[in-house]
Amino acid sequence: MTFSARAVAFYLPQFHPIPENDEWWGAGFTEWTNTARARRLYPGHQQPTLPGELGFYDLRLPESRAAQAELAQEYGVEAFAYWHYWFGHGRRILERPFAEVLASGAPGISFCLAWANQTWSGIWHGDADRVLMRQSYPGADDYVAHFEAVLPAFRDDRYLRVGGRPVFYVFRPEELPDAAMFVDLWQDLARKAGLEGLYLVAEMSDLRGAGVRYDAVKEDGFDAGVYMRMPAGTSRTDMFRMRAFRKIAGGPEIHPYSVDWTAQNRVGDLVQPCVYPNWDNTPRSGRGGVVLHGATPERFATNVRQAVASVAHRPMDERLLWVKSWNEWAEGNHLEPDLRYGRAWLEALRDGLR
Repeated sequence: MTFSARAVAFYLPQFHPIPENDEWWGAGFTEWTNTARARRLYPGHQQPTLPGELGFYDLRLPESRAAQAELAQEYGVEAFAYWHYWFGHGRRILERPFAEVLASGAPGISFCLAWANQTWSGIWHGDADRVLMRQSYPGADDYVAHFEAVLPAFRDDRYLRVGGRPVFYVFRPEELPDAAMFVDLWQDLARKAGLEGLYLVAEMSDLRGAGVRYDAVKEDGFDAGVYMRMPAGTSRTDMFRMRAFRKIAGGPEIHPYSVDWTAQNRVGDLVQPCVYPNWDNTPRSGRGGVVLHGATPERFATNVRQAVASVAHRPMDERLLWVKSWNEWAEGNHLEPDLRYGRAWLEALRDGLR
């Protein structure tokens, strides 16, 4: 099957127990814990949203990872962008699923790494001042150690490439003490390691449309930026209803799911598109959450088509379409089959990519 863009879906590895989460949130905590206990918070609110055919999987199982990859490839997802955690001084977390994918050679789906360089706190659980694990930037030596830790992945034949260069995504480039120094150093390390260089991608976060958090893609030497904005409607009627509801019920913040992707998103030579199938993080944040109300596979497909059209003029190798996300269930943000829509989210992606 031929597709008009290269879909890359962000992939959360927090679906297996780890000692840190046991300590912070209780024994056996995974992303499923919040997902399963979600409740309706207003009339028409669709919660809980539960997994369909893949079930409440455990990412320590190769069979679970293989089933995900088979589905993804069938519907046009070329690669998973595994969220990757490096907090400085070699401190890592949730690394087991990807480490086993790399070591085993399976599944065969392409992948890249997305560095989630952000301090972990209790913000999604109503405890924003509680620091769980702090992101630090000790300096050049730590950047070198970080590069050496991920170099085996860059050399894997499955690794996602643009122009022969491995793709590496930085979630919060604005938090790097000197982003240009990081870019120059990693490009130099890559060439010395025998690679053709790296294809470094910076997130340009503007989730609510109030202004982009990072806008120095070209100046700092990144190869591309991903403009990240929720497809939220903002008509006067919608805003009135949202404010009225918050005043009466105390939350959550509700926005209609918009299908006007072209008008809401930035385009440009260095900008790559991102699409959201859905969003509802009330399983994590309760009444402090944000809901894109009315998200449907049909509406998602409309946004995919518009996003794909925005890169149609580029060489195929450079037509990356980032999808947020493959499996962020406690954010209500997933492509994986659910009990309500089945595979319809995946079918919408495939249809939009055609």
